[in-house]
Amino acid sequence: MTIVPVDDVWIRVDCEDYVAHELNAFFTFDIPGAQYMPAYRKKNWSGKIHLFKLRNRLLYRGLLTRLLAFAAQQGYSVTNTVPPASPLYPDTLTDWLSAQSLPVVPRPYQIAALRTLLDAHRGIVLSPTGSGKSLIIHLLTQALNVPTLIVVPTTGLVSQLTADFISYGVDPDRIQTIQAGKSKSRHAPIVISTWQSIYELPIEYFAEYPCVMVDEVHLAKSTSLVGLMSKCLTTPYRFGFTGTLDDTHAHQLILEGLFGDVTRVTTTHALVEQQQLAPLRVKMCVIKYPISVCKEMRQALYPDEVEYLITSPQRLDIIACAAIAAKGNVLVLFNFVEKHGIPLFERIQHLGVGRDVHFVSGDVDSKERERIRLSVAQGHNQIIVASYGTFSTGINIPSLDTLIFASPAKSKIRVLQSIGRTLRLSNGKTHATLMDFVDDLRVGSSVNHVFRHAEQRVQYYAAERFPYTLHEYDVETWLRMLSTTTAKTILR
Repeated sequence: MTIVPVDDVWIRVDCEDYVAHELNAFFTFDIPGAQYMPAYRKKNWSGKIHLFKLRNRLLYRGLLTRLLAFAAQQGYSVTNTVPPASPLYPDTLTDWLSAQSLPVVPRPYQIAALRTLLDAHRGIVLSPTGSGKSLIIHLLTQALNVPTLIVVPTTGLVSQLTADFISYGVDPDRIQTIQAGKSKSRHAPIVISTWQSIYELPIEYFAEYPCVMVDEVHLAKSTSLVGLMSKCLTTPYRFGFTGTLDDTHAHQLILEGLFGDVTRVTTTHALVEQQQLAPLRVKMCVIKYPISVCKEMRQALYPDEVEYLITSPQRLDIIACAAIAAKGNVLVLFNFVEKHGIPLFERIQHLGVGRDVHFVSGDVDSKERERIRLSVAQGHNQIIVASYGTFSTGINIPSLDTLIFASPAKSKIRVLQSIGRTLRLSNGKTHATLMDFVDDLRVGSSVNHVFRHAEQRVQYYAAERFPYTLHEYDVETWLRMLSTTTAKTILR
């Protein structure tokens, strides 16, 4: 077996046909949930992903380590002609860092992450919300000192990362931002863009950048971002950053293939122990529905069950009352704008007389989102009602005290990224609270869909060592409790 570099995306494996078929099987994975996807149902797709291209023997360059491990396991001899990365600042990184005029002192794990990435020229940093990923990104741009493209998922993160860089001492003239309607021609050494603004650009555009970084890289499993990174054929420095990866093997291998090996630099629990993040208290708020409703919904498909729940007036009132009863700044996350988000916002507005209540969905422009973020960050006792897509990832509001999951969720990434919004420290903040509403439609041996999802979320909380308590009441009791001072007991 001979491994040949093709470019900064691909390597080629020259081998016998039977070895190629073994590699194809080794790098083939089932996609979770494929059976629900239209292409699978129409029998246009097998539901599998093939990371090794059997026809031309190509494999993502970032999977070289796994390829070598496969060859060693099989006992195959290997001629590897892929040149190893030459470590940057091998003996002078400490001196270089000392010479930087930074408003903060880099933490040991940030320096370790920087060292790892400068050694390998590629890689993924897995580090939770509040761990200072933006400082690592800034230090990389300064250490490499080459034209750099930084890709983020939202316009809010474009503004936020730009502000962070300026606070670290970067001249604003050295930063160019790209959003809808802005010129995409590079005129500054650091370009920060949403992926939506550039993913359709030709390969020639990306040839300008020796370095590409993707923040919130867990989103890079989407077809658009995979396509974007696959166009970076002459980009030797490629780095991804995220607080969460899901447990899907195929997902992690795609990311490793595009960016390189994953390095976990710290954990949420460690940062809480070091008093760098706020401790989280999870309240599992179980709503028990009448037996008649449970029997009616026993055979319901998942979409029908969710439709019933998000359109239930009583459930809407429970969540609205919980948001009003919670003190401090509150973030309420929902999934469906028209059916759930807008009615929920209007109900909270009606009940929360005297409180500032904000609404954010994909239709709210970036300037208004930033105005709301700053208003809540600098204020107190405000409520944001936002869609998961806009506020579950990357939004920095340290003064958030309470998070409410108003819509059922199962995705590990969505759950943990959303929790990260509340964990940053602020003056006087002793802890953060999550109210996770669980809809119990169980009857007999039948367990409803969203209850199973709640059981999965409990596993996430346990793995992250978040303490949780159970609060289980019927609909009428919830409404009565949340309208009285008893609510304070639950929300403490």
